[in-house]
Amino acid sequence: EEREIMNEMVEYTTDFMPQDKPRYLMGVGTPRNILESIERGIDMFDCVMPTRNARNGQLFTTEGKINIRNAKFEKDDTPIDRGLADYASSQFSRGYLRHLLRCGEIFGLQLASIHNINFYLWLTKTARQKIISGDFATWKSEFLARTGY
Repeated sequence: EEREIMNEMVEYTTDFMPQDKPRYLMGVGTPRNILESIERGIDMFDCVMPTRNARNGQLFTTEGKINIRNAKFEKDDTPIDRGLADYASSQFSRGYLRHLLRCGEIFGLQLASIHNINFYLWLTKTARQKIISGDFATWKSEFLARTGY
């Protein structure tokens, strides 16, 4: 219900915003909310969610959310996100990131934050590409269903 109210407010307010200028939405940060807001005409976002959640061990990935602090990642030598070729995923494993966070290493907090920010960059760049190619609605629906966002 909360998401529906937010979507209604975004739809209502975008009607009053200039079509030829960037539209900014502050404080909205879940991947689902970002994609739904893009669909309703929002161009820019500002939210602490990627870094705040990273500091608590929650990573946003192209396969869905994971809590990297979970024991199942202790010996996981796979990349943080197989779907991304960013610095964090190409250089470090899930097990190593879990180790850093469990030991309280500042680098772990930085690495998790870098990863989440790169995921959000990937999400918005992909959304833009899908809008341009005319596949946004289909991609959005499939992506959200597959990842559970």
